[in-house]
Amino acid sequence: MILICQNLRNNLQHPNEYIRGVTLRFLCRLNETEIIEPLIPSILANLEHRHPYIRRNAILAVMAIYKLPQGEQLLIDAPEMIEKLLSTEADQSAKRNAFLMLFTCAQERAVNYLFTHVDLVFEWGESLQMVVLELIRKVCRSNKGKYIKIIISLLNVPSAAVIYECAGTLVSLSSAPTAIRAAANTYCQLLLSQSDNNVKLIVLDRLNELKISHREIIVDMIMDVLRALSSPNHDIRRKTLDIVLDLITPRNINEVVLTLKKEVVKTQSGELEKDGEYRQMLIQAIHSCAIKFPEVASTVVHLLMDFLGDSNVASAMDVAVFVREIIETNPKLRVSIITSVSDTCLFTWLQKKGTLMILPGNLNKLTQLLFHLKGQLFLLMALCTYATQSAASETAFSPPTVVNTTLTSGNLRSLLLTGDFFLGAVVACTLTKLVLRLAEVQPSKSEVNKPSTQVLLIIVSMLQLGQSSFLPHPIDNDSNDRMLLCIRLLCNPGEEIKKIWLQSCRESFVQMLADKQLRETEELKAKAQVSHAQPDDLIDFYHLKSRKGMSQLELEDEVQDDLKRATGEFIKEGDAANKLNRILQLTGFSDPVYAEAYVTVNHYDIVLDVTVINRTKETLQNLCLELATMGDLKLVERPQNYTLAPESSKQIKANIKVSSTETGVIFGNIVYETSNVMERTVIVLNDIHIDIMDYISPAVCRDAAFRTMWAEFEWENKVAVNTVIQDEKEFLDHIIKSTNMKCLTAPSALEGDCGFLAANLYAKSFFGEDALVNLSIEKQGDGKLSGYIRIRSKTQGIALSLGDKITLKQKGGA
Repeated sequence: MILICQNLRNNLQHPNEYIRGVTLRFLCRLNETEIIEPLIPSILANLEHRHPYIRRNAILAVMAIYKLPQGEQLLIDAPEMIEKLLSTEADQSAKRNAFLMLFTCAQERAVNYLFTHVDLVFEWGESLQMVVLELIRKVCRSNKGKYIKIIISLLNVPSAAVIYECAGTLVSLSSAPTAIRAAANTYCQLLLSQSDNNVKLIVLDRLNELKISHREIIVDMIMDVLRALSSPNHDIRRKTLDIVLDLITPRNINEVVLTLKKEVVKTQSGELEKDGEYRQMLIQAIHSCAIKFPEVASTVVHLLMDFLGDSNVASAMDVAVFVREIIETNPKLRVSIITSVSDTCLFTWLQKKGTLMILPGNLNKLTQLLFHLKGQLFLLMALCTYATQSAASETAFSPPTVVNTTLTSGNLRSLLLTGDFFLGAVVACTLTKLVLRLAEVQPSKSEVNKPSTQVLLIIVSMLQLGQSSFLPHPIDNDSNDRMLLCIRLLCNPGEEIKKIWLQSCRESFVQMLADKQLRETEELKAKAQVSHAQPDDLIDFYHLKSRKGMSQLELEDEVQDDLKRATGEFIKEGDAANKLNRILQLTGFSDPVYAEAYVTVNHYDIVLDVTVINRTKETLQNLCLELATMGDLKLVERPQNYTLAPESSKQIKANIKVSSTETGVIFGNIVYETSNVMERTVIVLNDIHIDIMDYISPAVCRDAAFRTMWAEFEWENKVAVNTVIQDEKEFLDHIIKSTNMKCLTAPSALEGDCGFLAANLYAKSFFGEDALVNLSIEKQGDGKLSGYIRIRSKTQGIALSLGDKITLKQKGGA
C-alpha cells in the first residue's frame, strides 16, 4: 500500500503534464480514504499549476474527494479554496469545473458567486453557462424573478445549446405567458438557424409539448412554425404540418391556407426528387383545413384541381377524394367544381380516326348535361390516375389493328392497352351511372339513347380488347363481370337496379362521410376534455405558507408526497397491485438465494430492480448478478459484486437498452462464494421475456396510407383463427384489447349480422415501426369462427412477436 501511494504521489509531481492529469482523473474514481489522504498535499499543489489541463483535473479530484463520506474532514476548506480559485481562473474549462464543484458541494457559495458576477454571465463560456442553468434549475425554489432575468439574458448568447437549455429551463420554472412566449420564440429561431435535422426534430417535439400545455400562446406563433417547411427533410415537414393543423383557428386559417397554397405551387418546379410526396402532404393538410373550415374550400379546390392528373399517384388520389368530399359537403360549390372537372380532365373530346376499336366519338352532350346533376359527381379521374405511374415508365403496346386514338385524360387508352382493366371497369361503371342520371333529367328518350349507345360501344370495345390476343394478359374475371353488368343495366334499366346504383351508392358514401366526421368530432371532444388542472392538484394559498424554513416548492413536494402515501398512489407506475403484477420470480423458494425482479419499461430503457435475499446463515462473498440478453437488447453495464450478510437482502439495479420492438429475452445467473466452500456457486435464473405490448400503442392512419403500407411491407405473419368465442364483434374486441391496437374500420361498416367480418387494425411502436393487422373471419354452421389474422410490418421482429401474442391470447373466454 505504501508503494502504491508513493507511485501515485510521484505521478502527481511528474514533469509531464499528461501523466499528472491522467493521475488526477484516476483519483476521481478512488473511494479508499487510506490511499487518498497521503496524496492531498500533492493534489492541492496542482490547483496552482501553470497548465490548465492539470488545474481542471485537480479541481475534479478535489470535488470527488470532498464528496466521500469522510471527505469534509480531509478537505475542510475545499469550498473556500475553490471559490478563490474561481475568481482568478482564466481557463473556461477549469472555471466550469470550479463552479461545478461549488454547485455540487457548496450551493450557497455558487449562488453568491453567480449574483456577484451576474453582469458577466453573458460573457462566460458555453460550458460554464450550462452549469449555471443546471444550478438555477436545482436551487430556484424561491425568488424566481432574479433567476428568470439571468435566463432571459442568456437567450441572446450565440451558443445554440445554451439558448435551447434556457428555453427548457424557462418552461420548467414558469408558466407565465411572457416566459412561455420567449421559450417558443427561441425554439422557432432554432428551427430556422440550425441545419441538423435531428436538432430540428427535437425542437419540434418541444413545440408540440408547449402546444399541449400552452396552446393559446403557440397559436399566435403558427406562422413562425410554418417557416420550418423550408427544410427539405420530409420528416420535419410532416411533423410541422401535424403541429400546425392542431393550431388552426378562424383567425389564422386564411394565412395558413395561403402559405400551404404557395408551397403547393413550389412543388411544381420538379427540382427535388420527392416533390410528389411533399405535394401529397400539403394536399392532405389543405384537405383537413377545408373540412374544419368550409369557408376556405372555395379558395383551394380550384387550385388543387390542376393536380387531378398529377404524375404522383397518391397525391392525385388525395385530390380526387378531396374534391369528391367537398362536393358532397358544400352544395354551393358543386356547379363550379363540376364545370372545372369537365373542362380540366374528366371528359375530353375523343376524335375518331379510321375504324373505331376503343372509345368512340365525343361525349359532348353528356358533358353538357353533367351540369344539371345536383350533388352527384362520379370522379373518373379518381381512378384514372391510379395507374398513371406505371404508364409513365412503360410504353403502351399498340398492335397493328388498333388505330391511333387521341386521349388526353390520364392517357386512358395507353393504360388500357397495358392491361389495366380495373381502370376499364371503373370507366364503365362511371359512364353507366352518368347515363342513368341523364335519363332522370332528360325527358327525351332519343337524347338519352344516343349517349347510351355510345357508352355501350365503349364498354363492348373494352371487352373485345380484353379478350384480344395482342395484350400481355387477358381481362380479369372481376373486371369482365362488372363490365357485363353495366351492359345489362344499360340494355334493361330496371327501377330497382337504378335505385341501387344512383341512391344506395350515394347513401353509402354519405354515411361514410358522416362516420368520418363523427370520429373526428369525438376525437376533438376527447382532446377538449383533457384538463390541465387535475382534480387532486394543490390550491396554492400564498398567505398561509410560512416564509421561514422550507420554500414554496419544497412545501408542495412534501404535501404531494404525503397525499400519495395517504392514498396509496406513491408508486409512479400505478397502485400496489399493479406493481405486484410486474414482479417476476427469478429463483425458487428452496434456493439458498432468493431473487425477484421488478421490470420497468420506459420507451428505450428497461430497468430491472432485482431484490436478492440471502436465506442462509453464512455470509455470501462476491455475489454477482450475471445477465445476458437475446434480441435487440443490450446490457448497459455489468452489476458490481456485493457481500451479503446472513439473512439480509440487497437491491441490485440493471439498465438495459432497447433498439427495436422485437420480443427480447433476459437470462442469467447469480454467482457467489462462501467462506466454507472455495468453489463458486451458480444459481440459474428464470428467463425474463419483454412483452411487445410495452412498446406499441394505438395509432390512426388514413385508409390510403394503410393500403400503401400493406402493399409495401414484406414481412407477413398469418395466424389461423382458433377461439372459443362465437360472436364476431366480441372476437374483434378481444383482439383489439389483447394487441393494444386501434380499429380503423368504421363502426357502421361492422354493423349487421351477416356471418362475415373484416377489419383493419393499426398500431405504432415507440421506435416508429408500423404494425398492420387484417382480421377476416366467418361464422361456420356450427357457430364456430374461422378465418385468418394477417400481420404485416416492415421488420420481421414485430410481425413475429405480434403473431405470437395473438396466438397466445386469441382463444379468450367462452
